[in-house]
Amino acid sequence: MKRKYLFFDIDGTLAAGGYEYTYIPESTKLALQKLAEAGHFLSIATGRSNGMARDYMDVFGIRNMVSDGGNGLTLDGKLLGIEPLPMDLVVELVNECNTKGFPWGLVVDDSPRRMCPDTSFLDFTGDTYMECVEIPGCRPEQFDGVFKVNIACMTGEEQKLEILKKLPWARFHDDYLFVEPTDKARGIKRMMDHLGAPYEDVMVFGDAMNDLSMFIDDWTCIAMGNACPELKAKADYVTADVEEDGIYKACEHFGLFEPVTE
Repeated sequence: MKRKYLFFDIDGTLAAGGYEYTYIPESTKLALQKLAEAGHFLSIATGRSNGMARDYMDVFGIRNMVSDGGNGLTLDGKLLGIEPLPMDLVVELVNECNTKGFPWGLVVDDSPRRMCPDTSFLDFTGDTYMECVEIPGCRPEQFDGVFKVNIACMTGEEQKLEILKKLPWARFHDDYLFVEPTDKARGIKRMMDHLGAPYEDVMVFGDAMNDLSMFIDDWTCIAMGNACPELKAKADYVTADVEEDGIYKACEHFGLFEPVTE
């Protein structure tokens, strides 16, 4: 068995139960243990910020991570760095939001906080996923970097924002969206380049639309049985649901529990 480099999404892939109630199937824990003992490289691949995903590294016993939608890299527990969004486009986007009346907040460091110029974002969304820190009159330019922008708007209203077309974004809530990196494959390639390892030895595991970016032809792509149809259509292999031992069965199918010999 040649050493493989395995990259796992979190929710719906390694963890089950949805965003509100997340747990790790016992079979997944056993699979991760056996993969590590066999000598494979294990990494998380998530859209979450490094700061909001580090606890999962401890839970899963995984020391490596592609975070921030591909813009953050952690190797052997050490953060190598996080690339911010293009500042010029962030400034243009905030200006357009101000003109069109969309409240916003900025994630400017590796913590679960968003910086807001007033209370309008919190008033609109009531969201507690991240802490809202009110800084009257705050602007993107006053920070060293902006890693995410949250924009309060109902589904469909984002079409009114022209600058948004130039930036990556995702929506997980009806009343606000995340402007954030969404290219997990780019982060995986950066990790492999750093390690000096070939792309062909990568195997990725995912379930949701935000995993589409890492389902590319350069490596082996495995979709969970509970994955969205779009991801299954791009997968090289579809395993069982996360709650039906999907991770374990996929690893068994590919013979990944055999010790690495090269």
